[in-house]
Amino acid sequence: MAWEAPGLPGYCTTRSCVNRQKYSSKFWPDLSGPGNDVQNAADRKEKNMLQKVFTDKAPAAIGPYSQGILVNGMLFASGQIPINPATGEIEGADIMAQAQQVMKNVGAILAEAGTDYTKVVKTTCFLADMGDFAAFNEVYARYFTEKPARSCVAVKTLPKNVLCEVEVIAAV
Repeated sequence: MAWEAPGLPGYCTTRSCVNRQKYSSKFWPDLSGPGNDVQNAADRKEKNMLQKVFTDKAPAAIGPYSQGILVNGMLFASGQIPINPATGEIEGADIMAQAQQVMKNVGAILAEAGTDYTKVVKTTCFLADMGDFAAFNEVYARYFTEKPARSCVAVKTLPKNVLCEVEVIAAV
């Protein structure tokens, strides 16, 4: 369906119009330039595809989920609990020791995805007891120096009865 704009004979709204070339530089993006060729389209498609992140330097998933997913230049990491990946055991008996192991696990996933703590944009923190908030924050602050957005909530129970869990979203 074509129409003529005032003062522009032959101009139309579809990209298949015969006279499109005459006005393309003024009205349409350059369809042959960077970002529009077949290779760049394939690159964009690959970037938009979901990619699983796995490292043996963080605990393996204990359910039907991935340690993390990369999509559109962002990492969405699953919550990490204080499991030592070398032993498979809970590391530490108090909140500070457990938070330290959680941060190591988060760091391993960030590194595997090609990013780090400075590129984390959002964290969600789960505590078994809000009374541990100050001690947890002390450990948290050593790692998240850029102060990303955060939610921190107390929950009734965490997997394996741990004291804390942290999930992150980061730019890659």
